[in-house]
Amino acid sequence: MGTLAKIRRMHLRDGLPIKEIERRTGLARNTIKAWLRKGEMVEPKYPQRVNQTKLDGYTETLATWLKADLHRGKRDRRTIKALYEGLVEQGYTGGYGRVAAFARRWRAEQSGKVGKGAFVPLKFALGDAFQFDWSTEYAWVGGLRRRLEVAHTKLCGSRAFWLVAYPSQSHEMLFDAHARAFAAFGGVPQRGIYDNMKTAVDKVGAGKKRAVNARFEAMTGHYLFEPEFCNVASGWEKGIVEKNVRDRRISIWHKATKQRWPNMQALNTWLEGECRAAWAELNHPEWPTLKVADVLQDEQQRLMPNPRPFDGYIEVLARVSSTALVHLQRNRYSVPTEHAHEVVSLRLYPERIDVVAENARIASHARSFERSQTFYDWRHYVSLIERKPGALRNGAPFETLPEPLKKLQAILLRHEGGDRVMAQVLAAVPVHGLEPVLVAAELALESGKPSGEHVLNVLARLKAGSQAEVAAARTPLTLTVQPQANVQRYDRLRSVGGDDAQGARA
Repeated sequence: MGTLAKIRRMHLRDGLPIKEIERRTGLARNTIKAWLRKGEMVEPKYPQRVNQTKLDGYTETLATWLKADLHRGKRDRRTIKALYEGLVEQGYTGGYGRVAAFARRWRAEQSGKVGKGAFVPLKFALGDAFQFDWSTEYAWVGGLRRRLEVAHTKLCGSRAFWLVAYPSQSHEMLFDAHARAFAAFGGVPQRGIYDNMKTAVDKVGAGKKRAVNARFEAMTGHYLFEPEFCNVASGWEKGIVEKNVRDRRISIWHKATKQRWPNMQALNTWLEGECRAAWAELNHPEWPTLKVADVLQDEQQRLMPNPRPFDGYIEVLARVSSTALVHLQRNRYSVPTEHAHEVVSLRLYPERIDVVAENARIASHARSFERSQTFYDWRHYVSLIERKPGALRNGAPFETLPEPLKKLQAILLRHEGGDRVMAQVLAAVPVHGLEPVLVAAELALESGKPSGEHVLNVLARLKAGSQAEVAAARTPLTLTVQPQANVQRYDRLRSVGGDDAQGARA
C-alpha cells in the first residue's frame, strides 16, 4: 500500500511522467499504468501461493485419523507424535513440524474458536506441598486388557512424581499410594492438595468447608501433613498434577500399553524405574539448568521425616460357611475349620487379605480382583481330616498339596486304610512344621516302600537330631580350693583308723 500511495503522489500531485516514476521506483511501466488506471486507492490482492510439500500425499489420511480421534475419549486420542510415527510407517519422509502444523490448523478449524481461559501461575517453596490425583488407564495385565486406576503424586517444589497402578480407587489403594510415594521421595511435605474425591471427602460444604472422611483423616494425622481441597470443578487449582497426568500419559504410559505384563507387581516395578529415569532426564521448569533429581535432593532436606507406613486396611465382617470359606467381592477364601459358622473380620490390603478372629490373625491370602474364584489353604482343613479322612480322596483343598505329599498320598490311597494313614502324616504338619514333613516324605519316597509309619519315624529322627544341646547348669557356688590328685591322703586316713581300732581293743 505504501508503494501504491507513493506512485499516485508522484503522478497525480507532482505531475511526473510514467518513465520518470519507472526510473525512481524500479517498477515495470505496465505495473505503474495498471495501478494508475484504478480510480480509487484499493489494496492489491494476489493469488495465494501453493507450496508443494511432502505431506500433500498424506493429508487425507492424516485428516481421517484426526476426525476419528474426535469420537474417542481424551485419554485414548493419539498424540501428534504418534500420528507422525504412523505416517512414517506408511512412507512419509517429511518432518514432524509439518505434521504438527497441519494437525493444529485442522483442529482449530474444527473447534471454530480458541479457548480464552486465563489462569494465575503457581509457585511453591521446596518441601511445602504435594498434589495428588487419579487417572484411568488401560493395559494388558495377566493376558487381559484391564482398566487400571493410576495414582499420581507430585511434589510441587522439585516436580518429582510417582506413579502406581491399582485395580480401583478404594481406601486401601489410596493409603498404599501415599506410603509408596513418601518412601520414594524420602520424606513428607507440609501440605497435600486434593480434589473432592469420595475416599477423602464425605460431604462438600459451602466454600472450603469439607466433611473429611475419618479414615483419610487418620492417615493425614499419621504422616502429619495438612490436607487441602480444591473448589468444586476447579482442577486448575492443582494444575501441576493435572499436567503431570497428561505428560506421563504421553511419555510413559503409551509404552506400557505396548507391553504384556504378567501381574500388577511387574507393572508397578517397571513404573518405578521409569519415574526415576524421568527425574534424571527432565529439566526443572523454573531452573532449566538443573534436573528434577538435582532439585529433589535439595527438597529432601526440607521434608518431614517419613514414619513407618500407615496400616491402611479396610475392615469388613463376614460369616464363615460350613465349608470354612468366607465370601468377598464374588470370591471365596478358606479359613481354619475351627471357625466354621463364626463371624470373622476381613482386613483388606491392596495385595492381600488377612482374616482376624479374637484379635488374632488366623489366615492370610493373596487378594484377587477376578470373579468366581476359590482360594484354598489345605492346612486349614487338617484338623477336620483327622476326623473325616475319607475326604482326602476328592477334597478340593488338597489339590494344592506340595508335590512330595501328593506322591505319598497317591501311594497310600492304593491300600486299605491309606486315607487314615495320610491323615496322620498331615496332622504332623501343625506340630513339626511343613518343611520337616516334606523332607521326611521325600526320604520315605526314596526308600521305595513309603508308609505313614516310615514318614513319622524319619520325622522323629530328624527332630531328635536337630535338638539343641542342653546348656550347662549355672550355680552361684564357686570353688575356692582346687582338688589335688594326692593318694597319700588315703594312707593317713588308714593309719588314723588303725590306731583307733587298737585303742578300742585295749
